[in-house]
Amino acid sequence: MQAKRSGAVGVWAQSGSGSMKSPARRPPPPCSVLYHPCVFIAVYLETYGCQMNVNDTEIAWAILQKSGYTRTKEADVILLVTCSVRDKAEQAIWNRLQHLKALKARRRQACLPLRIGILGCMAERLKEEILHREKLVDIVAGPDAYRDLPRLLAVAQSGQQAANVLLSLDETYADILPVQTSAGGKTAFVSIMRGCDNMCSYCIVPFTRGRERSRPIASILQEVKILSDQGVKEVTLLGQNVNSFRDMSEVQFQSAAAPVLSRGFSTVYKAKPGGLRFAHLLDQVSRIDPEMRIRFTSPHPKDFPDEVLQLIQERHNICKQLHLPAQSGSTRVLEAMRRGYTREAYLELVQHVRNSIPGVSLSSDFIAGFCGETEEDHQQTVSLLREVRYNVGFLFAYSMRQKTRAYHRLQDDVPADVKRRRLEELITVFREEAARANEAMVGQSQLVLVEGPSKRSASELCGRNDGNIKVIFPDADTEDAGGCKALVRAQPGDYVLVKVTSASSQTLKGILLCRTTLSRSAACH
Repeated sequence: MQAKRSGAVGVWAQSGSGSMKSPARRPPPPCSVLYHPCVFIAVYLETYGCQMNVNDTEIAWAILQKSGYTRTKEADVILLVTCSVRDKAEQAIWNRLQHLKALKARRRQACLPLRIGILGCMAERLKEEILHREKLVDIVAGPDAYRDLPRLLAVAQSGQQAANVLLSLDETYADILPVQTSAGGKTAFVSIMRGCDNMCSYCIVPFTRGRERSRPIASILQEVKILSDQGVKEVTLLGQNVNSFRDMSEVQFQSAAAPVLSRGFSTVYKAKPGGLRFAHLLDQVSRIDPEMRIRFTSPHPKDFPDEVLQLIQERHNICKQLHLPAQSGSTRVLEAMRRGYTREAYLELVQHVRNSIPGVSLSSDFIAGFCGETEEDHQQTVSLLREVRYNVGFLFAYSMRQKTRAYHRLQDDVPADVKRRRLEELITVFREEAARANEAMVGQSQLVLVEGPSKRSASELCGRNDGNIKVIFPDADTEDAGGCKALVRAQPGDYVLVKVTSASSQTLKGILLCRTTLSRSAACH
């Protein structure tokens, strides 16, 4: 996903003993004193990038909270959770740092020092540059170093720079319950594995998040159960390669056979036998709460055994929506990307998925202008978009990353203006086909999980259907399908039936029919 500011949370803490007071009311320290062990330390976190970074923010926040931190609007330390997947993502952080540079100067003049930290993938990739550029950043922590944040903050208090970008072979934060940044939210992310072993030639992820390792299933089930008890109605299982999940924590399963790859797909690494796999996890998670929707992202197309597809088709609370990142429609480009499949194998998988899960909604990722991509290659991607007709798409121009195989072996030889033109063409075609796919739902009833008021109209509500498409409908009195005679108003976390009256490439609009439940709706179909 394209990097953006996903949200921000503020926390503050007390070191040592003493009564809690708002940091807004403390007197400024003398300029000669940076921090004292008994002053309050306010920390503010900003999240940029993908869902994994949102989850990382919640993990970092949980660690800080356990050390005595709590929320506030004040800030002595600002931490940016960053993305490094494309150059544009990193430029957003450099631009934000320039804004913070001015703020830091003003705080210094007021004898209120400001500390700035960079967390996540950009910290892992650019540690030296971040620390040395204008000496602006005080704290650098990679994705596997969040447990070290309290120590790093303590070092920064003394006026020194502090860094930890060590990658781990086993860190999954399995024992840390993330603290949701939106209190009372009805959707949540649950990280089930970290890192990636696929080594696609364009991708920086293996170098910023390390090798694949999975959480023990027991810890995942415990977290999902807690979220269910808190009233969360939709959980998304997260991982860089989520469906290659492999829990090796239970000895009796360590000799299990490796699952079969999707037909026509291969890997750059040897098959990994042993462990409890994604199908088992998905089965167990879906049994926790029949009123909780289950999604997962981001998968690799190679890891869709029939057991997973059958489970999605059978369980009413596993969303009938799959992300199948294609990246290109050209077999020649796919080979250069080291994706492990051809165009034909990918299309065969799409057809198999649609046969196995009738009505499934599909989304995908595409890169425009990869190394050596010709106009003919580009047109093959255009034709793939038309042939598959995705409901949701994430499309980007290629951005070469240091350390990747493409950086060392290939030439970034597609001019920037050609990349932009090809990307615009892909976006246009995607929107045309997505509009056609969504228009097929006009006249149908869709089960929608209510998220809250529409951003464009206070008189409307918005939510998402099973296929993860946004649905807009009137905020009005409606019947309850459970037999309650009194009219009700839909609230966030409610399931409602909406009859679709119009559609665009990104949104459905409709009329509210009734409030219902996930189980009741499934029983009626």
